[in-house]
Amino acid sequence: MFQFGGDAVMKCSKQSGDGSRRYELVPTTQGPLYPPSEAMDQQGNFVVVGRINREGALGGSAEWGAALVAPSEAPPFGRHSPYTIVEELDLSDSERLHDIVLHTLPLPLPANNYDMLFAPEQNPDAHSVTRPSVPFHLVRYPDERDIDGPKRLPPITLARWMAAKGGLTVRYSIDGGPAEFELVMSGLLPNSLYTVMTLKAWDLRPDNPTRPGPLGIPNVFVSSNDGFGYYKATLPDPFPQEGNRVINVIVLWMSEQRSHAGAIGHYGLGGDVHAQLKLQTNSFYDINSA
Repeated sequence: MFQFGGDAVMKCSKQSGDGSRRYELVPTTQGPLYPPSEAMDQQGNFVVVGRINREGALGGSAEWGAALVAPSEAPPFGRHSPYTIVEELDLSDSERLHDIVLHTLPLPLPANNYDMLFAPEQNPDAHSVTRPSVPFHLVRYPDERDIDGPKRLPPITLARWMAAKGGLTVRYSIDGGPAEFELVMSGLLPNSLYTVMTLKAWDLRPDNPTRPGPLGIPNVFVSSNDGFGYYKATLPDPFPQEGNRVINVIVLWMSEQRSHAGAIGHYGLGGDVHAQLKLQTNSFYDINSA
C-alpha cells in the first residue's frame, strides 16, 4: 500500500479510459498567500514553503520557494504585495532546517486578510480569541489531563516537516457526478491526527468567497508509528462543468489533535490547522470540463 517511486507518485498522468488520474502531493507550510504560512519560527517569522510574493511576481504569478518572512500588514483580500523576506531558505541545507522549530500562529492571526469563519456553528466567536504562538510539540490538547496519556512528539523542525510526501489518485466518471479521492502518504509526523480538506474555485474569490470544506466527513486519519498515512473519500459532484469545482487537496496536521466535522478547523490558517501536503499548483480543471 505504501509504495512510492515509479508511477506511484507523479505530477499528473494523462487521462485514461477509466477516468483515473494521479498527482503528486508536495510538502508545504502554506494555505492561501495570506497569512504567508501556517507555521512560524522561534522569532515570530513566518516559515514559508510555498508561493512567495515578490516584486514583479505576485499572486498567481508568485513562484514556489522557501523563506522566513516577517509579519506585516496584509493588503485587502484579493490583492497582493511583496513579502518582507528575512532569510531565503535552501531546502537542501538540512542543518539549517533542523534549527527551525515550528510554532502555531498567534490569535488573532497576523498578516491575515481572509476574514473567513471556518466553523460558524461550532465557534462563531473565533475572531475574538486571543492567544500566543506555541511550539507545535507543546500545544495543549482541549480538556487534556496527564492521566489520560496525551501523546507528545519531540520538537518539530522544518527538516522533519519537509520529509512528508504523498500521492493522490482521483477516479471519476466522464459523465460527471461522484469522484473518489485516494491518498497514500509517507514521512508524516508519527501517531498524529491529520485531516484532509479541499480548496474550491470560489473559496478565494474576492467577492462572496465560499467556505473551504473537508474532503469527506469524517475527514480524519491517524498516521502510523512510521509516519505512513492512508485516506480515501468520495465527493458527490466535485467537478461540475459550471460551478464551484474542487481545485486542490490539502493534508492538514491538527495541532490540537482533533477534527471538526463539517469545518476544517476552529481558527484555520495556522491557528489550529497546518497544511503539510498539497498539490503545488491548483489542478483538475480538465476533468469533465466542457
